[in-house]
Amino acid sequence: MKKVYGTAAEALDGLVHDGMFIAAGGFGLCGIPELLIDALVESKVKDLTIASNNCGVDGFGLGKLLDTRQIKKMISSYVGENAEFMRQYLSGELELEFNPQGTLAERMRAGGAGIPGFYTKTGVGTVIAEGKEVKNFDGQDYILERGIVADLSIVKAWKADDTGNLVFRKTARNFNPPAAMCGKVCVAEVEEIVPRGSLDPDLIHLPGIYVHRIIQGSHEKRIEQRTTRKKEAV
Repeated sequence: MKKVYGTAAEALDGLVHDGMFIAAGGFGLCGIPELLIDALVESKVKDLTIASNNCGVDGFGLGKLLDTRQIKKMISSYVGENAEFMRQYLSGELELEFNPQGTLAERMRAGGAGIPGFYTKTGVGTVIAEGKEVKNFDGQDYILERGIVADLSIVKAWKADDTGNLVFRKTARNFNPPAAMCGKVCVAEVEEIVPRGSLDPDLIHLPGIYVHRIIQGSHEKRIEQRTTRKKEAV
């Protein structure tokens, strides 16, 4: 089965539709699928529900889809760094389902592993628990969280072979593996496609069985918060 496509638009062809549910990898601007997000903007698909740790920044990453009003609902852990995200949420233009980061990652991983739900202590006694089943184990209350199964996953990796085996680079690994796992179809953009058999099996972070389409491209890799110090006098 062909997995390597020439462009992001080609890789998303036939997969996107209005009202779909997308899981997106990345944390802040680290390891985000920049090219696939741009292709979604160009597709003009609308009423999207997106599960992602956050929603990029103003004018970049998933923030571009906010600017074009293509997102109906975000399932996220963090709203900061994006003024438009906060504005749309506070004005009632955007639905928001808050998830603690570990819970969101596990919801994605569980969905990809065929686990429909799990119990966690995180959020017990807070607004996170409202409307959710509570069960007591060994004298402690836990809330039921449902696994996430998305229509489409979009992720960013460092290297791939043509079968879809993925290697992520350092912290860019973040939410990408669980996001990739939970999609009915997963499209990955990578910096380099290497020959089959050249990846050390022990270093593969995500097996190709989870990945359906791949593109290779150049990435801006914008820095979200640039922190420097003054040069010390010699």
